[in-house]
Amino acid sequence: MYDRMQTLSPDEMSRIHDASMDLLRKVGIAFNEDEALAIFKRHGFKVEGKTVFFTEEQVRQALRTAPARFTVAARNPARSVAIGEDDFVFVPGYGAPFIATVDGRQREATMEDYDNFCKLVQSSRHMHMNGFMMVEPSDVPPETAHLDMMFSNIVLCDKPFMGSPVSKQGAREGVEMCAILWGGAEGLAKAGPVTVSLINSLSPLQYSEEMAGSLIELARANQACVLASLIMAGSSGPVTLAGVLALQNAEILAGVTLAQLVNPGAPVVYGSTSSAMDMKTGGLSIGCPELSLVVSATAQMARFYKLPSRSGGGLTDAHVTDAQAAAESTLALSTAVRNGVNFILHAAGILGSYIAMSYEKFLVDEELCGVLRKLITPIAVTPESIDTEMIARVGIGGQYLTQPKTFKLCRTEFYLSDFMNRQNHAGWKAAGAKRLDQGGTDRLNQRLAGFSKPDIDPGIEADLAAYVGRRKKG
Repeated sequence: MYDRMQTLSPDEMSRIHDASMDLLRKVGIAFNEDEALAIFKRHGFKVEGKTVFFTEEQVRQALRTAPARFTVAARNPARSVAIGEDDFVFVPGYGAPFIATVDGRQREATMEDYDNFCKLVQSSRHMHMNGFMMVEPSDVPPETAHLDMMFSNIVLCDKPFMGSPVSKQGAREGVEMCAILWGGAEGLAKAGPVTVSLINSLSPLQYSEEMAGSLIELARANQACVLASLIMAGSSGPVTLAGVLALQNAEILAGVTLAQLVNPGAPVVYGSTSSAMDMKTGGLSIGCPELSLVVSATAQMARFYKLPSRSGGGLTDAHVTDAQAAAESTLALSTAVRNGVNFILHAAGILGSYIAMSYEKFLVDEELCGVLRKLITPIAVTPESIDTEMIARVGIGGQYLTQPKTFKLCRTEFYLSDFMNRQNHAGWKAAGAKRLDQGGTDRLNQRLAGFSKPDIDPGIEADLAAYVGRRKKG
């Protein structure tokens, strides 16, 4: 396949790998978590203080046990998903403290907003998984918010969902809630991975206590983890993208190694949303072309190690759902899809460099996800699909509109959007002359009004509610 984006050569990928091995051997990675240090020591790694040093053979041993593909079970078995190799998923935005309104304002996100996004994911044709922290709700205590979010994930959506990596205790509580849903610890073990959690390194060359502790708990329970690095080129990492790739690769491989030491075979995803620092503002830019360059290279490095990959999706620095948001999000999301990323987080809703989620942008991005899935669907080139007999029958100067084959395929052959405007100017004016984001508000109200809570065993829901209540009381 021809693509003008850079395909890293085997020599270039080996050079990145060798540079990372050099960093891991000589500089090491700081793990600010006592159990992680104990695990490394128990397995013969060199540890000095909080710094762990890695040999290439130790890393390669971990890579040998990490799966290239795995399935995440949903409570509705028909909605389970596979991640890795040719299989990929779209997952909504993550971590935004604010809601962006159509007129450009921001307000603090609430638990009602969180629940609304769960409902939108449930009713979505294109989002394959629910998130964990689509927004950070400001109206619930932060120390127990993960319990409320997990409960909403489970009862308002029957798709797979992301887990709780807020702390070692939070990860353990998330696993315990999953065990309730799957009929106990044995049932959860039999189900296999039912969550995918986001574990971020602390660049450069560190893992925080919370992230390392969560990784240990989740790997122990055989729950999938994305090992992700977010480096700001020129700030928390080198100014050159090649240097960023080497640095993030070292951080990711260190996390993969810890997961495999805890539980050989634990599912992991090789992830990144590294990008550039804007040299004018000093802030992180996720709408810049450098992000997409890193996305492409990250997907290639993941395949180099035979691991599933993760990147961001509909990412933008814009604060409203405008032309900038559309252009930047389309570039990032299409790069992720076309370059073979397997776990596309932030696929819908993000504005302002992760600071806000937008309902209207969620719906626009969601539609883009559907368009991109159509874009990568192969054209069937067969005698039946070419159909020279029909072409000859229509002949010179004929028309195909009334052909039986057109009637047969008119609803399935093309991507039919009920959201994007395809009317002429008169029709658009007659329908209210609304911009896409304005129409999104109407569509949002219809989606939420039409939401139907998926079936769940009342006893399981009651047990989950009781568990949350007990944990909140301490």
